[in-house]
Amino acid sequence: MSDKKRILVIDDEPDMVEMIKTALQMGSYEVVTGNDGQEAVEKAHSEKPDAIILDLMMPGKNGFEAMKEIRSDTSIANIPILVLTGIGEHLAHSRYARNMGLEIDSEDFITKPVDARDLLDRVRALLA
Repeated sequence: MSDKKRILVIDDEPDMVEMIKTALQMGSYEVVTGNDGQEAVEKAHSEKPDAIILDLMMPGKNGFEAMKEIRSDTSIANIPILVLTGIGEHLAHSRYARNMGLEIDSEDFITKPVDARDLLDRVRALLA
């Protein structure tokens, strides 16, 4: 069994998922991926990741809905979440309710386009 930290990456853009996956693997993380909010919730249960990188704007169940569902389930509620968003200019900081009246209940957020070094620094801090 690997002692690498497992990160769940959820985004509906395949190129973004691949870039993040590559960066995290270079940082010696194990990576599990998905492409919508429903997969985020399901894989949070089945994979028990050490952290989740979650896009907000996705078709179907979006990141806001997935985060709310994860935070309301005591078996996975404590998994740290790093929000990945293209709407970062609207988010002053984490745990901030503003965009469309939906609550952001994450430990941190990072805006697109993602800088690989910044991403790794934020994931390390999230897991510390």
